Amino acid sequence: RSFARFLLRFLGFIFWGTAAALVFGGVWVILTFKNYRYLFHESYLSLPGWLALATALILLPTGVLAVSISVKCSRNQQGTLMYLLLLLLCLEMSSAALARSYCIRTASQLESAMDYLVHQHNWTCSQDPGNSAVDALQRKLQCCGVHNYTDWLKASSSSCVPESCCKEKHYHCRGDLGHAEQLSEEGCLKKLEDQLCFAMLYVFWCCTVLGILELLAGVSNGILMRHQPFHSLRIL
Repeated sequence: RSFARFLLRFLGFIFWGTAAALVFGGVWVILTFKNYRYLFHESYLSLPGWLALATALILLPTGVLAVSISVKCSRNQQGTLMYLLLLLLCLEMSSAALARSYCIRTASQLESAMDYLVHQHNWTCSQDPGNSAVDALQRKLQCCGVHNYTDWLKASSSSCVPESCCKEKHYHCRGDLGHAEQLSEEGCLKKLEDQLCFAMLYVFWCCTVLGILELLAGVSNGILMRHQPFHSLRIL
């Protein structure tokens, strides 16, 4: 019983720390999909991030209850803690499952969306495309084309690529293939996939680890409730 009290108090403080980690992960996922919303038609892809924020919000009173119960047991507080732990477990497992499935789903959507943007881009060697979505993406990720710079050659049948394919350190680069060393070597597809999936997997592992900790908290709370049997059915 004394170990259950200690573990419940320790987990209460851990819940506050993991709430901050979930807020970071949730905001990260939401902002990432907001920045690249022109590549996705579905608005629900940021749902794991919103579920992570909701989980973090409920974790704060859950941590307070876990710490207070370890100091002084209260039947009402113990029952409330059990309900909150169950609610959190449902939210976290939903967020983890969605994050994992969306990571796989977005990979197949990205290639077709980026390929469409490249081939529909109105661009010639004598005219830089400017601040279009493709150029903004290539400048931000320091990439060129979907898989590499040859995607631009297939799309426009020209002997140069957009200036947004140039590396930042080469100020005089104009997308000339005669100076291929000045161009970004990696394609945008892999870089964007890695960025999106890393944010999703961060939320996935946070929710998974937190779910295990909540199961431990539920067991500890159950041990304390067992040593304090019901005297009436009023709690129901």
